[in-house]
Amino acid sequence: MRSWHTKPTKANSLREIPAIPVSFGGLGVDRANPDSRVQKQTANLDHQGPDSTPRPRGGSERLSFEDTVLTGLAPNGGLYIPESIPSLPSNWQEKWKSLSFVDLAVEVLSLYISEDEIPRDDLRKLKLNEKLFVLELFHGPTFAFKDVALQLLGNLTEGKLTVVGATSGDTGSAAIYGLRNKENISIFILHPKGRISPIQQAQMTTITDANVHNIAVKGTFDDCQDVVKALFGDKEFNEKHRLGAVNSINWARILAQTVYYFLSYFRRESILVPTGNFGDVLAGYYAKRMGLPTDKLIIATNSNDILARFWKTGKYERVELEAETAAAPASGISDGKDAVKETLSPAMDILVSSNFERLLWYLAYEAEGGTVDDACAMSNGRVEVPRKALELAKRDFIAERVSDDQTLSTIRRLYESEPSYIVDPHTAVGLTAAQITASESEYVAQEIRPVLRSCCQSLRSSAAFDFDRDVLPRKTQRVIDVESADVDLVKSVIESTVDMEQTKSSTGCV
Repeated sequence: MRSWHTKPTKANSLREIPAIPVSFGGLGVDRANPDSRVQKQTANLDHQGPDSTPRPRGGSERLSFEDTVLTGLAPNGGLYIPESIPSLPSNWQEKWKSLSFVDLAVEVLSLYISEDEIPRDDLRKLKLNEKLFVLELFHGPTFAFKDVALQLLGNLTEGKLTVVGATSGDTGSAAIYGLRNKENISIFILHPKGRISPIQQAQMTTITDANVHNIAVKGTFDDCQDVVKALFGDKEFNEKHRLGAVNSINWARILAQTVYYFLSYFRRESILVPTGNFGDVLAGYYAKRMGLPTDKLIIATNSNDILARFWKTGKYERVELEAETAAAPASGISDGKDAVKETLSPAMDILVSSNFERLLWYLAYEAEGGTVDDACAMSNGRVEVPRKALELAKRDFIAERVSDDQTLSTIRRLYESEPSYIVDPHTAVGLTAAQITASESEYVAQEIRPVLRSCCQSLRSSAAFDFDRDVLPRKTQRVIDVESADVDLVKSVIESTVDMEQTKSSTGCV
């Protein structure tokens, strides 16, 4: 069984790693000698096979893939990453170009998952303007791209488990639909009260399965996410309830999402991703490091633009936000109060992108010549990376900020175009960023065709259309209100609910 290692404190020099042609940046290992990997307490950036998972904050335990999926967040609050990124087979382009999505998923996921844990046949059963194209990923049960990963994760999850997650909208409903009515699994989803779309709230809170529990927290998504991380960091509580994660802090979420980057590659060349928590575009980074020959990944953010600011300044930090003007700031970055700004794309209303810490580890590793020190370490949610690390980040990514006014303008323009195309605000953020990068970068000269990923399905507005009447379900919503983002309050809700479930189970009541 392949183990996943969690102590990336030091690694071999990049010069000591034999190169292979398909590996990004000339890095890799000798495919004839797959056991040439670095061992315990070292981490190889690119190499054949899924042997281990270090985490950016260090640690010493080794986990199997299955344990990594079920554990979610490391005990010290760090995020798991694979110790090695597998290289693509030499004939992958010819072999994979005509595969269906399911067959492509089996090929990609098998590079990370040992047959000792999940045989290929079993893995297969877990399925789940002329230069501008939209990769529509909203055809799952909750109309969100996260169905792609969470339907898989739901089928990977088994045994007695208390799943805890935070959502800004789409993760919650997708996770619930993936885990509803699962035996021995309880799922608790925290959402910021009044800060998610009515449809997504109804998708979550009208589910009547006994194992589904929604908690509305008075606060922001970042507050909810902090509570979830604190729960995983509480060793006693974690062990008692055997917590599992569904947010993109769970490595399986990232892995599943790498597949559609390969699908996109066989259709077009450059990929643009509207993102908030950085998990989705990070999956594209892993695909790129595996050897997928894409151009720069383009990140689209809304006014909560911590990612766009990082790629311009090298500083990852929360700043104050001012009221938005009709157009985006000339600098493309924001100024003003330390608070999440409510926008028309609420699933992206996030100030602190959890998965960014995973990228920082790779930037530090490469910038420091194969070692990982504190140069790119987070401190109180902020970091200013060295110049070399920023250059490496700019090598692989571009980031753009999009305002609400720009978002509305794009929605209107596409709706009124011929043929008409309806997009939701999140996709519109991406489409607007595509316009910006096309006009300000080399992408036009090279005639690159960006592929945009659609987050949710939009609804047509008309005078005869009534949102509450025609869309929202006429069902009672089951939700538990929590008056503040207090870890102890959330703990008490989980404790009492789990105790009640166990009592009902032992007495045979339903």
